[in-house]
Parts: sequence; structure tokens; C-alpha cells
Amino acid sequence: MSSASSAPSAPSAGRAADNARQAAIASQSGIARPAGSPRLALLVIAASALMTVLDGSIVTVAMPSIQSRLGFSPAGLSWVVNGYQLAFGGLLLLAGRLGDLLGRKRVFLAGIALFLAASAAAGAATTPAMLVAARFAQGVGGAASSAVSLGILVTLFTEPRERAKALGVFAFTGAAGASIGQVLGGVLTDALSWHWIFLINIPIGLLTLAAAVKAVPADRGLGLRAGVDLIGALIVTGGLMLAIYTVIGTAGHGWGSARTLGLGALSALLLAGFFVRQATAADPLMPLRILRSRGVAGANVVQMLMIAAMFAFQIIVALDMQKVLGYDATKTGLAMLPAAVAIGAVALGVSARLIAKFGARSVLITGLLMLTGALVLLLRMPIHANYVRDLLPTMLLIAGGGLAMPATAGLGMSGAREQDAGLVSGLYNTTAQVGAAIGAAVLSTLAAGRTAGLLRTGHNPAAALSGGYHVAFAIGVGLLVTALVVAVVVLRGVGPDGKDDSALEPDLERLVPSL
Repeated sequence: MSSASSAPSAPSAGRAADNARQAAIASQSGIARPAGSPRLALLVIAASALMTVLDGSIVTVAMPSIQSRLGFSPAGLSWVVNGYQLAFGGLLLLAGRLGDLLGRKRVFLAGIALFLAASAAAGAATTPAMLVAARFAQGVGGAASSAVSLGILVTLFTEPRERAKALGVFAFTGAAGASIGQVLGGVLTDALSWHWIFLINIPIGLLTLAAAVKAVPADRGLGLRAGVDLIGALIVTGGLMLAIYTVIGTAGHGWGSARTLGLGALSALLLAGFFVRQATAADPLMPLRILRSRGVAGANVVQMLMIAAMFAFQIIVALDMQKVLGYDATKTGLAMLPAAVAIGAVALGVSARLIAKFGARSVLITGLLMLTGALVLLLRMPIHANYVRDLLPTMLLIAGGGLAMPATAGLGMSGAREQDAGLVSGLYNTTAQVGAAIGAAVLSTLAAGRTAGLLRTGHNPAAALSGGYHVAFAIGVGLLVTALVVAVVVLRGVGPDGKDDSALEPDLERLVPSL
């Protein structure tokens, strides 16, 4: 056999070198690469993310049926949603760190298992207390599985373009889940009963759990002795839960009430105390070095602003279509379907190539400009809007989310070290939940206030509602413009691959010497 025929080709040699490098990383960090394809692990993580996103939106359509069947009071009914949000948002940071300490696969599997058990309990609930408790448990399970998902992905996909593709899939599940949830919730409730909006999770979750056991890579974790800051964990969990609880309560008590101001001050004090604790603790829950990365810090701020702004699209537009334009729930879901398709086409089809060619920051800025344009168009939507002329262009411009979300996720995880990947993932998911809570509270409150003012001055209900919704759209535009400023200024020093080379620690370079 000639030497030419026996020598590996250049691409083969490159793949072999990359495989050897990934194996070295896995050996030094305690990760066992799965026997199957990492793509199966990606599908498992996407399915898990889709379940948790669906569960946050699918229940909203069934709320009237739940209230009449179980006898909820109006105030108690809100806790069917709030109980889930409170547990989910408050525990993400802690769950992410536990993933690094105990092993991300263990925490991921435990989260799915708890989510399934809680879904079964929610579907079988016969009293308001049973349902709220089950929803809280769902939030705990969802936090555990979601917090470590991005940490698992970035250790599975180390090559920038492949990682960008994986993050595109992950981002699509989050964007599409809300739209699918609204349609599916109405169909299940009308065709079967409200119980099935929870019971549908069981067959999907069991398949996901079985596949995850084989597909998700095993990792030993650093061990509890490497960072069990119990005091810090209690402070940050209490602070986050109290902050979310405070924001949720503004719908009924207002932003200037003694309750809101008092609880807000207490939550701010707890969170400030947490950062002081992390600066001085021997084994901090969240080493503050992760915030020295411009990519991590900037992307989390951008994401929080973007998610808060997009509440104006995900919820306010749906309300506008139903309460002003007279659409029913199914027609509203179908009307928003082009947005989910557009996001999916961009996130799955072109985002990875664009990020590889132009860099995550440039793609993020482009996506934010498209999203801003989408909300600007809504500012001119009339009371008797025509769908094709007045709404469809917005649905198509929302495709910018398919650029912005994968780029933001890549930037947000760019400074993650192997032993901190779960924590950085938990932080990224936490800022998303905080942004969602702030967006829901601020935009809903301001829209309701504007509507009430217009009603007092003699406007008809449709015009008053439309005026209130336009205020929400305008606030959304302002939040997106602020996110653009942060992306342009704060992320200026981040490299084209999403990494802030100036922030990398020397021990990361020792961990991956060939990078």
C-alpha cells in the first residue's frame, strides 16, 4: 500500500485532532462522552425545554375551566401560574450550581423525573391546594432540568459552528413553545378536559427521560465539598423568589404601594447581601469571576431586556387580537403561527452560518433591529386591523428572534469554564425568568392604566384597550433600543466566536491548552 493511500486526508486528520482534543477535555473535566450521537442528546434537551416552556403557556388558556371546576377564587387562580413561576425562577441559579457539584446529568434527570411526577399530580388534582402545590413542584423540576441544559450543550458541542447550530435548536424550542402552548391548551381543554394540559407531559416526559439516560453524557461533578455555600444558597433563593413575588404582586397592589416598595427593598437587600457573601466566602455558590466576562455580563443584560420587551408580542398582541379584533383562542394561535415558523426557519436554517461568518455580536444586533422594527409596526396598528396588511409583517420580522436568541445564548455561555458551565447556564436562565416577570408586570400594569384612563375620558372599550396595548408596544420598543445600546457598547470587546479573550482565566487555558 502506498504512503499516499495510507495517509489520512486533511479533513480526516482535522476531525481526528478535534476528537482527540475533545476526549482530552472530557478526561480532565470528568465528562464521559455518550456512546450515541450528541445530536440525540440535543433532541433530548430540546424536548425537555419544550415541555417546560409549554407548561408555562399552555395553562393560560385553560384558566377559566380550572377556576369553574375546582372552585378557585380570582386571587387564588393566579397562583396556578405564579406558583410555577416562583419556584422556577427562584431556583435556577441554585440548580445550575448543583449541576456543577453533583453532576449535570444527575440534576437533569432528577428534574425531569420530578416534573413528570408533579405533572401527574397536577392532572389528578381535585382541590385548589393540590393543584397549586403540584404546580410549585413542577417549577422545581423545571428549574433543575432547565438550569443545566445549556451547560450540557456547551460541553457537548465545542466547535463554534456546531455549538451555534445546537443553540439555534435550543432557542427555537423556547420561541415556538409559547405559541404552540396557546393552541394546544385550547384544543386539549375543549376536546378533553383541563386535566390533559398536564397529563400530556407524561408520555412525552417518559420518552425524554428514557432517551436522556443513554444520550446525555455522564459527569462526576466537582463534589459538594467544592462549593456548598448553604448560606449563600438560602440568601439568593430567598432574594430571587421574593423579587419575583414582588413583581407578580404589582398587578394587584401597584408599583408605588407600601407592599411593593417594602418587599422590593427587602429583595434588593438580600440580593446585594448575596453578592457581598460571594466576594468573601471561601467556597462561593457563584464565583464572581464569571461576571468579569463581558460576554456573560452583557448577554445576560441584553437577554433580560429582550425577554421583557417581547412580552409585548407574546401576550399583548394575543390579547389585542382577542379583545379588540374579536379572534377566538384557536384563531389567535393560528394567526401567531407564522412568527413561530419564521423564528424556526432562521434559528435552525441560517443563524449558525451567520454567527460563524459575522460573529455573534453582529448577528445579535441585526436580530434586535428586526425585533425593534416588529414592535414599531405594531404602534400603527388600527382598531380594525387587517391581518395581512397590519399584522403579518410583524409576524415575519419576529424572525429576528431566531437570530438574537442563539447569538445571545452563545455570548452568555462564552465565558463558562468547564466546572462553572452549569452555574453560567443557571444564571442565563435566571435572567430570562426575571425579564419575563418584569415584562409581564410592567407592560400589563402600564397598559391597564392607560386603558382605564381612556375609559374615564369617554373612549369606547375597544379604543381604550387598543390605546393601552399601544403603550405596551412603545415600552417594548424602548426596552429593545436599550438592549441594542448594551449590545453595541458592552459587547464591543467580545471576539467573533463569542468569547471575551481578555476575561479568560489562566486555569481555563491549562484545562484546554490547544484553544
